[in-house]
Amino acid sequence: MSTKTKLSYTPSIRRLPSYLHIIRAFQRTSDPYISGTWIANELNLEPIQVRKDLAITGIVGKPKKGYPVEQLISAIEHYLAWDVEQKAIIVGAGNLGSALTGYQEFRNHGLHIVAAFDSDPSKTGKTIHQVQIFHMENLKEIVEKMNITLAILTVPSPYAQSSCDAIVAAGIRAIWNFTNVKLKVPEEVLVQREDLSSGYAILSVMMRTQANNLS
Repeated sequence: MSTKTKLSYTPSIRRLPSYLHIIRAFQRTSDPYISGTWIANELNLEPIQVRKDLAITGIVGKPKKGYPVEQLISAIEHYLAWDVEQKAIIVGAGNLGSALTGYQEFRNHGLHIVAAFDSDPSKTGKTIHQVQIFHMENLKEIVEKMNITLAILTVPSPYAQSSCDAIVAAGIRAIWNFTNVKLKVPEEVLVQREDLSSGYAILSVMMRTQANNLS
């Protein structure tokens, strides 16, 4: 989220997809109820944390039974807005943009990437994973025509802010930012930044720490 729209329960939201994955796997057992303790054990969490996280979806477990599996799946999907279609575009049809376009899990969660944009004339007119690439000059026209609600930004850093400005000018009010640039946007525009370098930094330090402990 942008700093203007931070949620106090963001950590809980980040855990919900993991819960959903575990619950769907459990669903194959045909048991109609799943306990919060079982979910907690699968994810190495405390049961009270699981109960607090699930509470934000509005569902309540039954004493000595747990949560009804079907209703719990529906509650999580509805809370995450994964039960409605969200049309998105990729801005930056390079390696990362291409990889995200082909990521099937997005479609499973209601996120449909319907177009890609790039300023490189050699890319426009082509397709990546059956998604057509348009030139940036056609951005506003396509956004309005296809009723796009989300832009996934994957351009090189020097072009991040100018691409962001074009996205905002086209009428999009939600940007998933995969660049390392802190974007400047109007108050009404939401920005979620994914810092891949930070994620790798954490993993790298953990690996070094583990190696030192074993040596």
